Amino acid sequence: MLHLTEKLKGTTTVGIVCKDGVVLAADMRASFGNMVYARNVTKIHKIDEHLAIAGAGNVGDILNLVRLLRAEARLYRANVGKPMSVKALATLLANILNGTKYFPYFVWFLVGGYDDKPRVFSVDMAGGVTEDRYVAAGSGMEFAYSVLDSEYRDDMGVKEGVKLAVKAINSAIKRDVFSGDGILVVTITKEGYKELSNSELKAFLRQ
Repeated sequence: MLHLTEKLKGTTTVGIVCKDGVVLAADMRASFGNMVYARNVTKIHKIDEHLAIAGAGNVGDILNLVRLLRAEARLYRANVGKPMSVKALATLLANILNGTKYFPYFVWFLVGGYDDKPRVFSVDMAGGVTEDRYVAAGSGMEFAYSVLDSEYRDDMGVKEGVKLAVKAINSAIKRDVFSGDGILVVTITKEGYKELSNSELKAFLRQ
């Protein structure tokens, strides 16, 4: 049986609030204890047209919660007549995690999106919620934060945010053996959710 800390290994995720949107980024390696068992894992999941979450932790727990949150977002839109806000999604997720803290989901989520403004929240496995201008989670978060703390600016645009997010994830990949095998980057703006292809990401980084 895996120890709790082993279950939580294997991810670095980053969320950045920019003046015109949100950037979420994550590496693509999945590990089981000390073994790499997948090299092309999607760790950022679209919940609605303007909402997404990046997950660190147990893959099965993450996917189970993603399915639940997507259903709740659709139900909210149908019942209320408008999309769920970023804060409401973070609060819903926090309530679910707090309600199961004695038989917990082994997860740590970054919730990002754009409603009346871009917002990012960090939600831990006990349901603790923190909103900030930039957040990181997972086994390589310390290395990501070393980049974010020194280079983040409040007036950054999405293009600059993408570059910073990639730099932060790359810093973790270089130092954290449980992170690696590529980077997935998502932007969420007034136009909605967009997952950057490899060619689009390279174009961003050349600008």
